[in-house]
Order: sequence, then structure tokens, then C-alpha cells
Amino acid sequence: MKIAIIGTGNLGLSIAQGLIINNTITSLYLTKRNIESIEEWSENKYVTVTKNNIEAVKKSDILIFSVQPNQFEEILNEINTHLTNKHIIISTITGFHINRIESVIGNKIPIIRSMPNTAISVGKSMTCLCSNEIGKKRIDIASAIFNGLGNSIIIKENDMQAATVLCASGIAFWMRIIRAMTQGGIQLGFEASEAMKMSTFTALGASSLLLENNSHPEKEIDKVTTPNGCTIKGLNEMEHKGLSSSIIQGLVASFEKINEMSKK
Repeated sequence: MKIAIIGTGNLGLSIAQGLIINNTITSLYLTKRNIESIEEWSENKYVTVTKNNIEAVKKSDILIFSVQPNQFEEILNEINTHLTNKHIIISTITGFHINRIESVIGNKIPIIRSMPNTAISVGKSMTCLCSNEIGKKRIDIASAIFNGLGNSIIIKENDMQAATVLCASGIAFWMRIIRAMTQGGIQLGFEASEAMKMSTFTALGASSLLLENNSHPEKEIDKVTTPNGCTIKGLNEMEHKGLSSSIIQGLVASFEKINEMSKK
């Protein structure tokens, strides 16, 4: 695949790294206003580093945009006359709706919105995807790209803000849960580094059980809890203190905030 990443900051570099590791590209253009920080990438024979967005567009078929929202429309106007029916637009820009992109470049080009999270830097992102009507025929290409950087799911565009809360903000929520487990471990007598390692790998194990067994959380909980045991005692105490309710309320609060921000 001939791919260009327009706006190669931290997210763009994470995507580039995944594309190279997974041998997804035949050529890769990386653009940035100040290319000094990414010039070393040009040592790869498949990679071209440039300030010239138009050059990157002309030499590529798949265009992944990872710029600031206030720069995106200007760049779309810059490249608009150079877009052809061979191109696929993939936007990673939060809150920039498809109809706004179409207002600049029209609806004859596949447009795909993607919402990865920061775990993309370690190849573990949960990336949500949606597209315009013509993009539905090409969204599998975006799925293949982001499945190489973790996992992906196709959703409706109306659900992208909720997905941002669950998957992108969700990274922070899970970090706070792991931090709380770590602090509890310290109180139980472990060194901070020991408690952190145990909490982190236990969280990884719990997730892996659900994914690899295609299981439900309650089914796996039942395997750990015994009558009058320590696990059910701890679970019930957490629920008495509002664990599940607090997490749900936090998600809803974040969702209300993102909706409020989108109206401004």
C-alpha cells in the first residue's frame, strides 16, 4: 500500500511504526511542518520525509491525517484539487465530523474516521471506525491497518463520542483502577514496584481470559469466588462502596462533557 501520514506527531509516528513492523507499506510518506524531529525515518528505504503535503498526496493512495483540528480544514483545501478517485481519506482527528470533511472535498471520495487510543504506541489500541457512504466499500482497508496496531471495531458515526469516552478516556479510567490496586497492595505490605507489577499483570490476565475464552466477566468471577471466601467478601465490600456505580457515573459524566464541548 502507498500510504501518507499527514501531520506526523506522536500518533502519526506510532501508526508509521506499526505500518513498517507489519510490512503493510510499499511506500510511506511522512509530512510535518518541521521535519527535523523525524528526518531519521528517511533512513528506511520505503519512507520519504517531506514538508510538502501535495507531493505526499500525489504519491500515495491512502492518506492518514493526524493534525490539529484547527489545521485540518486548511490542509484539506490545500490538497483538494489533487485528490482523485484512487484516494482513501482516514482521519484520526477527534470531533471533526465526516460531513464537515465532505463540505470541503465532496462526497465522492471514501472518508473514514478513526478513533485510536494511546495504547497504539505499544500495538494495543482499541480503534473505532466509521465512514461516509462510499467509504463503506473501503473501510476494511482501515480495519486491516488498525488491526495491525491492536484491534478495531466499525461503529456508527453518532456513537463516536461515546466510543471516545469508553476507549480513549477509558485508558485513564483503567490506569486509575490499576493505581488503586497498587496502593492497596502497598497497604497490604508490598513495595510499590512489586504491587504495581502484580496489579498490572493481573489486569492483563483478566483481560486475556475474557478475550481468549470469549467469556463474560461474571463467569470468570464465579471461578474465583468460593462460599464465605475472601474474594466475595472483597467484591461485596467494593459494591457496597459503589464501585460499579462510580465507574458508570464517571463514564456518563465524561460523555455529557464531550457532548457539551461538541456544541461549542
